[in-house]
Amino acid sequence: MKTNFVLSILLVMISAPLSWAQDLMPLPASITVNKDRLAIDESFKVAIRGHSDARLQAAVARFVKRLEGRTVYSFAPGLAVDDQLTTLIVHCEGPGLGKDVPVLNENESYRIDITDRQALLSAPTVVGAIRGLETVLQLLNSDRRGFFLPGVKIQDQPRFPWRGLLIDVARHFEPVEVLKRNLDAMAAVKLNVLHWHLTEDQGFRVESKKFPKLHQLGSDGNYYTQEQIKDVIAYARDRGIRVMPEFDIPGHATSWLVGHPELGSAPGPYTIERRPGIFEPALDPTREEVYKFLDVFLSEMAALFPDAYMHIGGDENEGKQWDRNPAIQAYMKGKGIKDNHALQAYFNTRLLKILQKNGKKMIGWDEILQPELPKDVAIHSWRGTAALAEAARKGYDGILSNGYYIDLIFPASQHYAADPLPADSTLTPEQAKHVLGGEATMWAEWVTHETIDSRIWPRTAAIAERLWSPRHVTDVNDMYRRLAVISLQLEELGLAHKKNQDMMLRRLVRTDDIGPLRTLVSVIEPVKEYRRYQQRPQTMLSPLTGVVDATLPDSEAARRFAFMVDAFLADAPRFQLYRSELGQMLADWQTAGAALEPLIDRSPALKEVKPLANNLSVLGETGMEALTYLKLGVPSTPEWRKASELKMDEASKPYGALEFVVIPSVRKLILATGK
Repeated sequence: MKTNFVLSILLVMISAPLSWAQDLMPLPASITVNKDRLAIDESFKVAIRGHSDARLQAAVARFVKRLEGRTVYSFAPGLAVDDQLTTLIVHCEGPGLGKDVPVLNENESYRIDITDRQALLSAPTVVGAIRGLETVLQLLNSDRRGFFLPGVKIQDQPRFPWRGLLIDVARHFEPVEVLKRNLDAMAAVKLNVLHWHLTEDQGFRVESKKFPKLHQLGSDGNYYTQEQIKDVIAYARDRGIRVMPEFDIPGHATSWLVGHPELGSAPGPYTIERRPGIFEPALDPTREEVYKFLDVFLSEMAALFPDAYMHIGGDENEGKQWDRNPAIQAYMKGKGIKDNHALQAYFNTRLLKILQKNGKKMIGWDEILQPELPKDVAIHSWRGTAALAEAARKGYDGILSNGYYIDLIFPASQHYAADPLPADSTLTPEQAKHVLGGEATMWAEWVTHETIDSRIWPRTAAIAERLWSPRHVTDVNDMYRRLAVISLQLEELGLAHKKNQDMMLRRLVRTDDIGPLRTLVSVIEPVKEYRRYQQRPQTMLSPLTGVVDATLPDSEAARRFAFMVDAFLADAPRFQLYRSELGQMLADWQTAGAALEPLIDRSPALKEVKPLANNLSVLGETGMEALTYLKLGVPSTPEWRKASELKMDEASKPYGALEFVVIPSVRKLILATGK
């Protein structure tokens, strides 16, 4: 946390308990701390004052249940009546703008005032109260005297009104329970939009009663009934979360055409796509039958999804089918449509009228931004802040996902640095209002119900903070410290981002003896960006149960090792402090590498990582040799350093779509031995 963040904290923190409120995530807009502590014991009660409705009462009940789980206390059921005997008072002024469902620009602010007598949570809306309850839960602390809430004054509100998570259920279908536990996690870190990506080349996941062949033939039987969709929307609503559907058109449309080839730009038949990538099938924008079909379908979906926005995708349509279709080319010539971009703009104009007729606002990816596009259409940018800013200058609302593609396996620190409105933005204050926020994107080529949580969490909590907290909250080390705390708290919501790893490792090894394999996966990560496509070819039907699937995206052990190496090499006191721990870690690598050999021989599923196991031993051995040189103060020979660097080059090669992330730090040790 930078020094200019609420300097008043520092003035009161000196005498406050060390465990006050340092673990909050996202950090609130303003917080001051005092010496008070409010004891939490079996007498804990909550009262609701002012406005009360079923949504707020349900939120309080969930809060109490989670508090019981953390304290192991059994609290008396029901709400308190006497304010004097109430531990927590929740004062809500009214239901807010979204009485039936949450809406954009809902007031999500809240205030918390905790003394040694009582805690008061005040909010103008139910959603604001829900956000504040999550903060109170994060404030819970304990010491030898018991559980308590620290004395604080918090004034909080989000920086951006649109803070979302896209979950792609089309490439790999996710059961309703997966969506619900992720909605709980979203609420815990104050995200407020579930972007439900429902159609793709690989699957059509929503029941249509008007056109049942869409889901019957385009889903392999894996789709959500309309009753299930209503259930998910209601579940999200109770947590102050909007649910925005995406029906990706005119490209990414193979699954539409399996049941309705007559909508396509090329003759069928079509089959569900099993591979990852970008494919040619696209709707034919020159045929009136397509718009009549979309009118009926989108009207059905507009009645099902109450959110004001409907996402139409619009990305990555290369127009190859359009180029090869003589009728489409003739239509373009007759209408004076100069190219495929203009043809898609025409399609979007027709689509917009259908959505407007149904009371919906259109949002789509960067590609939909064309001249003459009405200003009430929102732009979802995967291209970056420059594209988002350009749209804002032209008067379009927009949200950012560039920098938040969590499927690309980048560390939380990289996502944390991405900002929809960076400090060097040249937008005027009026233009900046068009930047509504951003969304993390969980594209699902390589996730199943077993692994999706580990690809979303805990890194998405860092994105949630970027979208909620003040811009100047940028301390990466403190972010990671708090991220570890939040990661543990998220487990109580049923997330499997931590626990499933050991289960998957046991399945691979076929014994409980997973220690050596756990050591290996602690210092490797899946390859970044789209390299997995080439290095480990699979289809949407392939089992995602390999070591790469059990390996987490942001190695905590690698960060710890890098920190120790840097501190170890920086000055003499730290040299002594970290030498022993570094030596133990390197010895563990060497031991684990050797122990993996018989495990791999017994389990063919592990053979693809045998080179990694061998290189783990090499990394441990080379690092220990470097430590010995440094301990003795004797420079290494140029020959040793050259040979060691060659070993690092070899160890840097990925296997099984996995790669070591500790090699840069081992290289630092090697280099230091020559000084």
